[in-house]
Amino acid sequence: MAINVLYLLILLSIISYAIWNSVILGLVAFVLIIVTLIAEFRHGVKEQGFRKTIYEIITVFAVVILLFVAAGLILGTWSPVDVVASCSMLPSLHRGDMVFLHGISNMSYFLRQYHIPVVNVSPSAMNYTLANMGSESLAFFAYNPTNRSNIVEMTGSNTFSVGLYNTNCLDSYGYFGRQSSYYTCLVRNQTGLIRYNYSIGRVNISGTTLKIIQTSLITINNTTISENFSNPIIVYRTTRNDTFSGDIIHRVVAAINAGGRYYLLTRGDNNGGLDIQFGNYPVAQDAVVGYVIGIVPAVGYLKLIISGQLSQPAGCNSTILR
Repeated sequence: MAINVLYLLILLSIISYAIWNSVILGLVAFVLIIVTLIAEFRHGVKEQGFRKTIYEIITVFAVVILLFVAAGLILGTWSPVDVVASCSMLPSLHRGDMVFLHGISNMSYFLRQYHIPVVNVSPSAMNYTLANMGSESLAFFAYNPTNRSNIVEMTGSNTFSVGLYNTNCLDSYGYFGRQSSYYTCLVRNQTGLIRYNYSIGRVNISGTTLKIIQTSLITINNTTISENFSNPIIVYRTTRNDTFSGDIIHRVVAAINAGGRYYLLTRGDNNGGLDIQFGNYPVAQDAVVGYVIGIVPAVGYLKLIISGQLSQPAGCNSTILR
């Protein structure tokens, strides 16, 4: 009876954490999970002995692993399940959503199947881009026309100009910290493989609507591409050179074919620019875990709590209006 009460408390604490995103509620849920596991173990030992309890635990873990492996074999990916940890895909995906993935065995076929724009470039041009990522780490920001150092991501004012800034340069100054030096990050000419164009959109922040400067079009080798929100969402593994870390769950914008090797350009639906603009390398085809084929809302909060990802990431109080 007491264990049933613990399970009920776990459920209520996870629901409360999902609603209010309080670190304290997350910690409460985590502690309740640990206490319940200990209580279950002690109850099992008391009822059927230590060895049998350990055997049952091992059996449960073995079954879970076998199911995971079987799902991976069927779906063609070593990781068929993942959890959304950020708010970069709002409103399509929410923090705590569990996603099911299908692997991509033939990237060329996958791109044709989903009508994803593909631009051909020479391997040498792609290698040069990868070796000079600073020329691609560019993003648009609003700034005060009388003070170019005063830049913002979003603005409620009608009196602003728009500038293209090197995000690596901004990062060296701490992003919206030492603004007196930001004018040195202003870029006048785009020299990289990808050329970016901006539009002024709207973003809702805790009920207030502001203007947001966002990338609207990209041009590669005279091919202009606009974002298509019906494109598939993929999960990819980052490298140590990327600004973002861990598994990224973002939408495919376009693909670059460099002599038969594909690189994907991705973007979060709730981000003002592509991943490459903020320091992530184009996604090599072998870094793709799979594409999203199913979503179960909120179930992933359990994993976030167990893994200690309790703090709500920046940007969860804002949604770009489309």
